[in-house]
Amino acid sequence: MKIILTYFLKTLGIILGIIVLYAILGYLLPFIEVSAKDDGEQKEIPIYIYTNGVHTDIVMPVKNELHDWSAKIPFANTKSKRTDYNYVGIGWGDKGFYLDTPTWADLKFSTAFNAAFWLSESAMHCSYYSKMTVADDCKMIMISKSQYKELVKFIDEKFDNDANGNYILIPTNAVYDDNDAFYDAKGRYSFLNTCNTWANDALKAAGQKAAWWTPSDYGIFLHYK
Repeated sequence: MKIILTYFLKTLGIILGIIVLYAILGYLLPFIEVSAKDDGEQKEIPIYIYTNGVHTDIVMPVKNELHDWSAKIPFANTKSKRTDYNYVGIGWGDKGFYLDTPTWADLKFSTAFNAAFWLSESAMHCSYYSKMTVADDCKMIMISKSQYKELVKFIDEKFDNDANGNYILIPTNAVYDDNDAFYDAKGRYSFLNTCNTWANDALKAAGQKAAWWTPSDYGIFLHYK
């Protein structure tokens, strides 16, 4: 019995140590900034980073001369089915988090456990907007055409595709509003690779300022005050 108790306490100590270390690194590492890369081109395309307090999205023009997101993310897949939106926000994350956890208050232990340890699937969350308002939760960044192409490539490659190359819609009523939809995605979510880590990597792909690593939206917006 004493041996079992000793092993239990050691295991508990290790788990608590990992949690404490993760919290410390999650707070400190975002302060290490990856600098923006100037490609010498005119910065003429606006993109936004937007957070709902849990997930960070990359928001882009629905359509421009370089890419038309509505071709693979149909307006018809939203409840409103409106076709006059000007921007689309895209985020990657754990399917359980997205469908069951719109706010931290909705978080369940099972959802968090599965997400933390690579036990569930991932999804892309796509939201259409008529306009974007710059605020504490929404920052605008101007990027070049070349940088935008790299951003589009990074995001497009995270979507799962059917045999015809189309994004795969997730049929669900758990949408956040009448302007969004969910799609199957590639990759596994974990405590090391979160929705905010992905958004941070998207900024890196576009040559923009970013945290060296961050599991939270805090680590991203820290560099865009």
